[in-house]
Amino acid sequence: FFLFLLTPKSKGQRRSLSAYLSLSLSLSISILKNTSDSKNFKILKLDSNTMEQIQVGDSNIGGGNAWKDEVVSVGSRFDTLPEDCISMVISHTSPRDACVVASVSKTVKSASQSDLVWETFLPPEHSSLAPRSLNLPSKKAIYLSLADDSVLIDDGKKSFWLEKSSGKKCCMLSAMDLTIVWGDSPAYWQWITVPESKFEKVAELRNVCWFEIRGKISSRMLSKGTRYSVYAVFKRASNRSHGFDHTPVEAEVGFVGKEATKTFVFLEAGGTDPRGGYRYSGVSHGAVSRAFRTGRPWMRFPREEEEAESAESEVGRSVEEPKERGDGWSEVELGKIYMSDEGCDDGDEIEIALMETQMGHWKSGLVIQGIEIRPVKQGEIRVTK
Repeated sequence: FFLFLLTPKSKGQRRSLSAYLSLSLSLSISILKNTSDSKNFKILKLDSNTMEQIQVGDSNIGGGNAWKDEVVSVGSRFDTLPEDCISMVISHTSPRDACVVASVSKTVKSASQSDLVWETFLPPEHSSLAPRSLNLPSKKAIYLSLADDSVLIDDGKKSFWLEKSSGKKCCMLSAMDLTIVWGDSPAYWQWITVPESKFEKVAELRNVCWFEIRGKISSRMLSKGTRYSVYAVFKRASNRSHGFDHTPVEAEVGFVGKEATKTFVFLEAGGTDPRGGYRYSGVSHGAVSRAFRTGRPWMRFPREEEEAESAESEVGRSVEEPKERGDGWSEVELGKIYMSDEGCDDGDEIEIALMETQMGHWKSGLVIQGIEIRPVKQGEIRVTK
């Protein structure tokens, strides 16, 4: 059985193995509390050479039914195995699981903190990423340094970090690493330094009517088997911007050479167009699409017409609006992309575009830090089976 545990696993098998570990190491009170909110639970411990039974009473939320009892059979004590064997099993789970099982016993804690475990959670290129000046004592320390703070790579044009709970790769393309139309012309864009940016330079929009930003990133910079969200990270210059308050911007995310996913976003928070009293907060994707097809400004559509358009086409889908971050910047989601295990090669590139070239009016007062790519949070994933 343990030979099976030590062999390489698919994503589904890793999930099953993680569940097994949570059960087999369920002597941890924290795991018991996560298993049930019930006040009625007990552990029946037999000798270490026999099976253990964990009986947990669970309440039926909403009332009406009595307690339900679930009996789970678990293999003989996990921490009687050699420490290297325990480390090998834990290495097939996740950083979060490794931290949870450390509370079970001294033996398991030592195994869960070993370099053998944390080496598997680190990307292959980790030795070139962790700052050598820190002189980190272990692989876990290196992992935590990459999860707690980002590091600059590619001559300071990108930043890289790990998602702390999963070890998935995250990356941000700086404005310097993007292709900005008219970006080299001081009359339209200027490159400035701001203290709240992680990069040396950011791009400040002075005045353009053709707004177009594009970026590319190699798929090897991201983790396979992972669904990512792509965000534009920006702010208003001196709390002022012009030309974006009532204009949706087109966004594209996809693999180079393949059809990209297209959507529309706002770079200003929603409100009402003061010139006509028309709503633009939460405007439907269908209304914006029609405006771009016909060349008619979408804000001219009254609320009733806009709602009818939404009902006819893309019900429930609205244009993304920016949200404030905790670092002094705002972000808006441009789209999602899945890095598959099988169909995605290291040589593949992802292209991101953000543009407004249809309306022809002038736009100014925006500061672009870059484009951030990070794993979709578990609660954000919409899965149909």
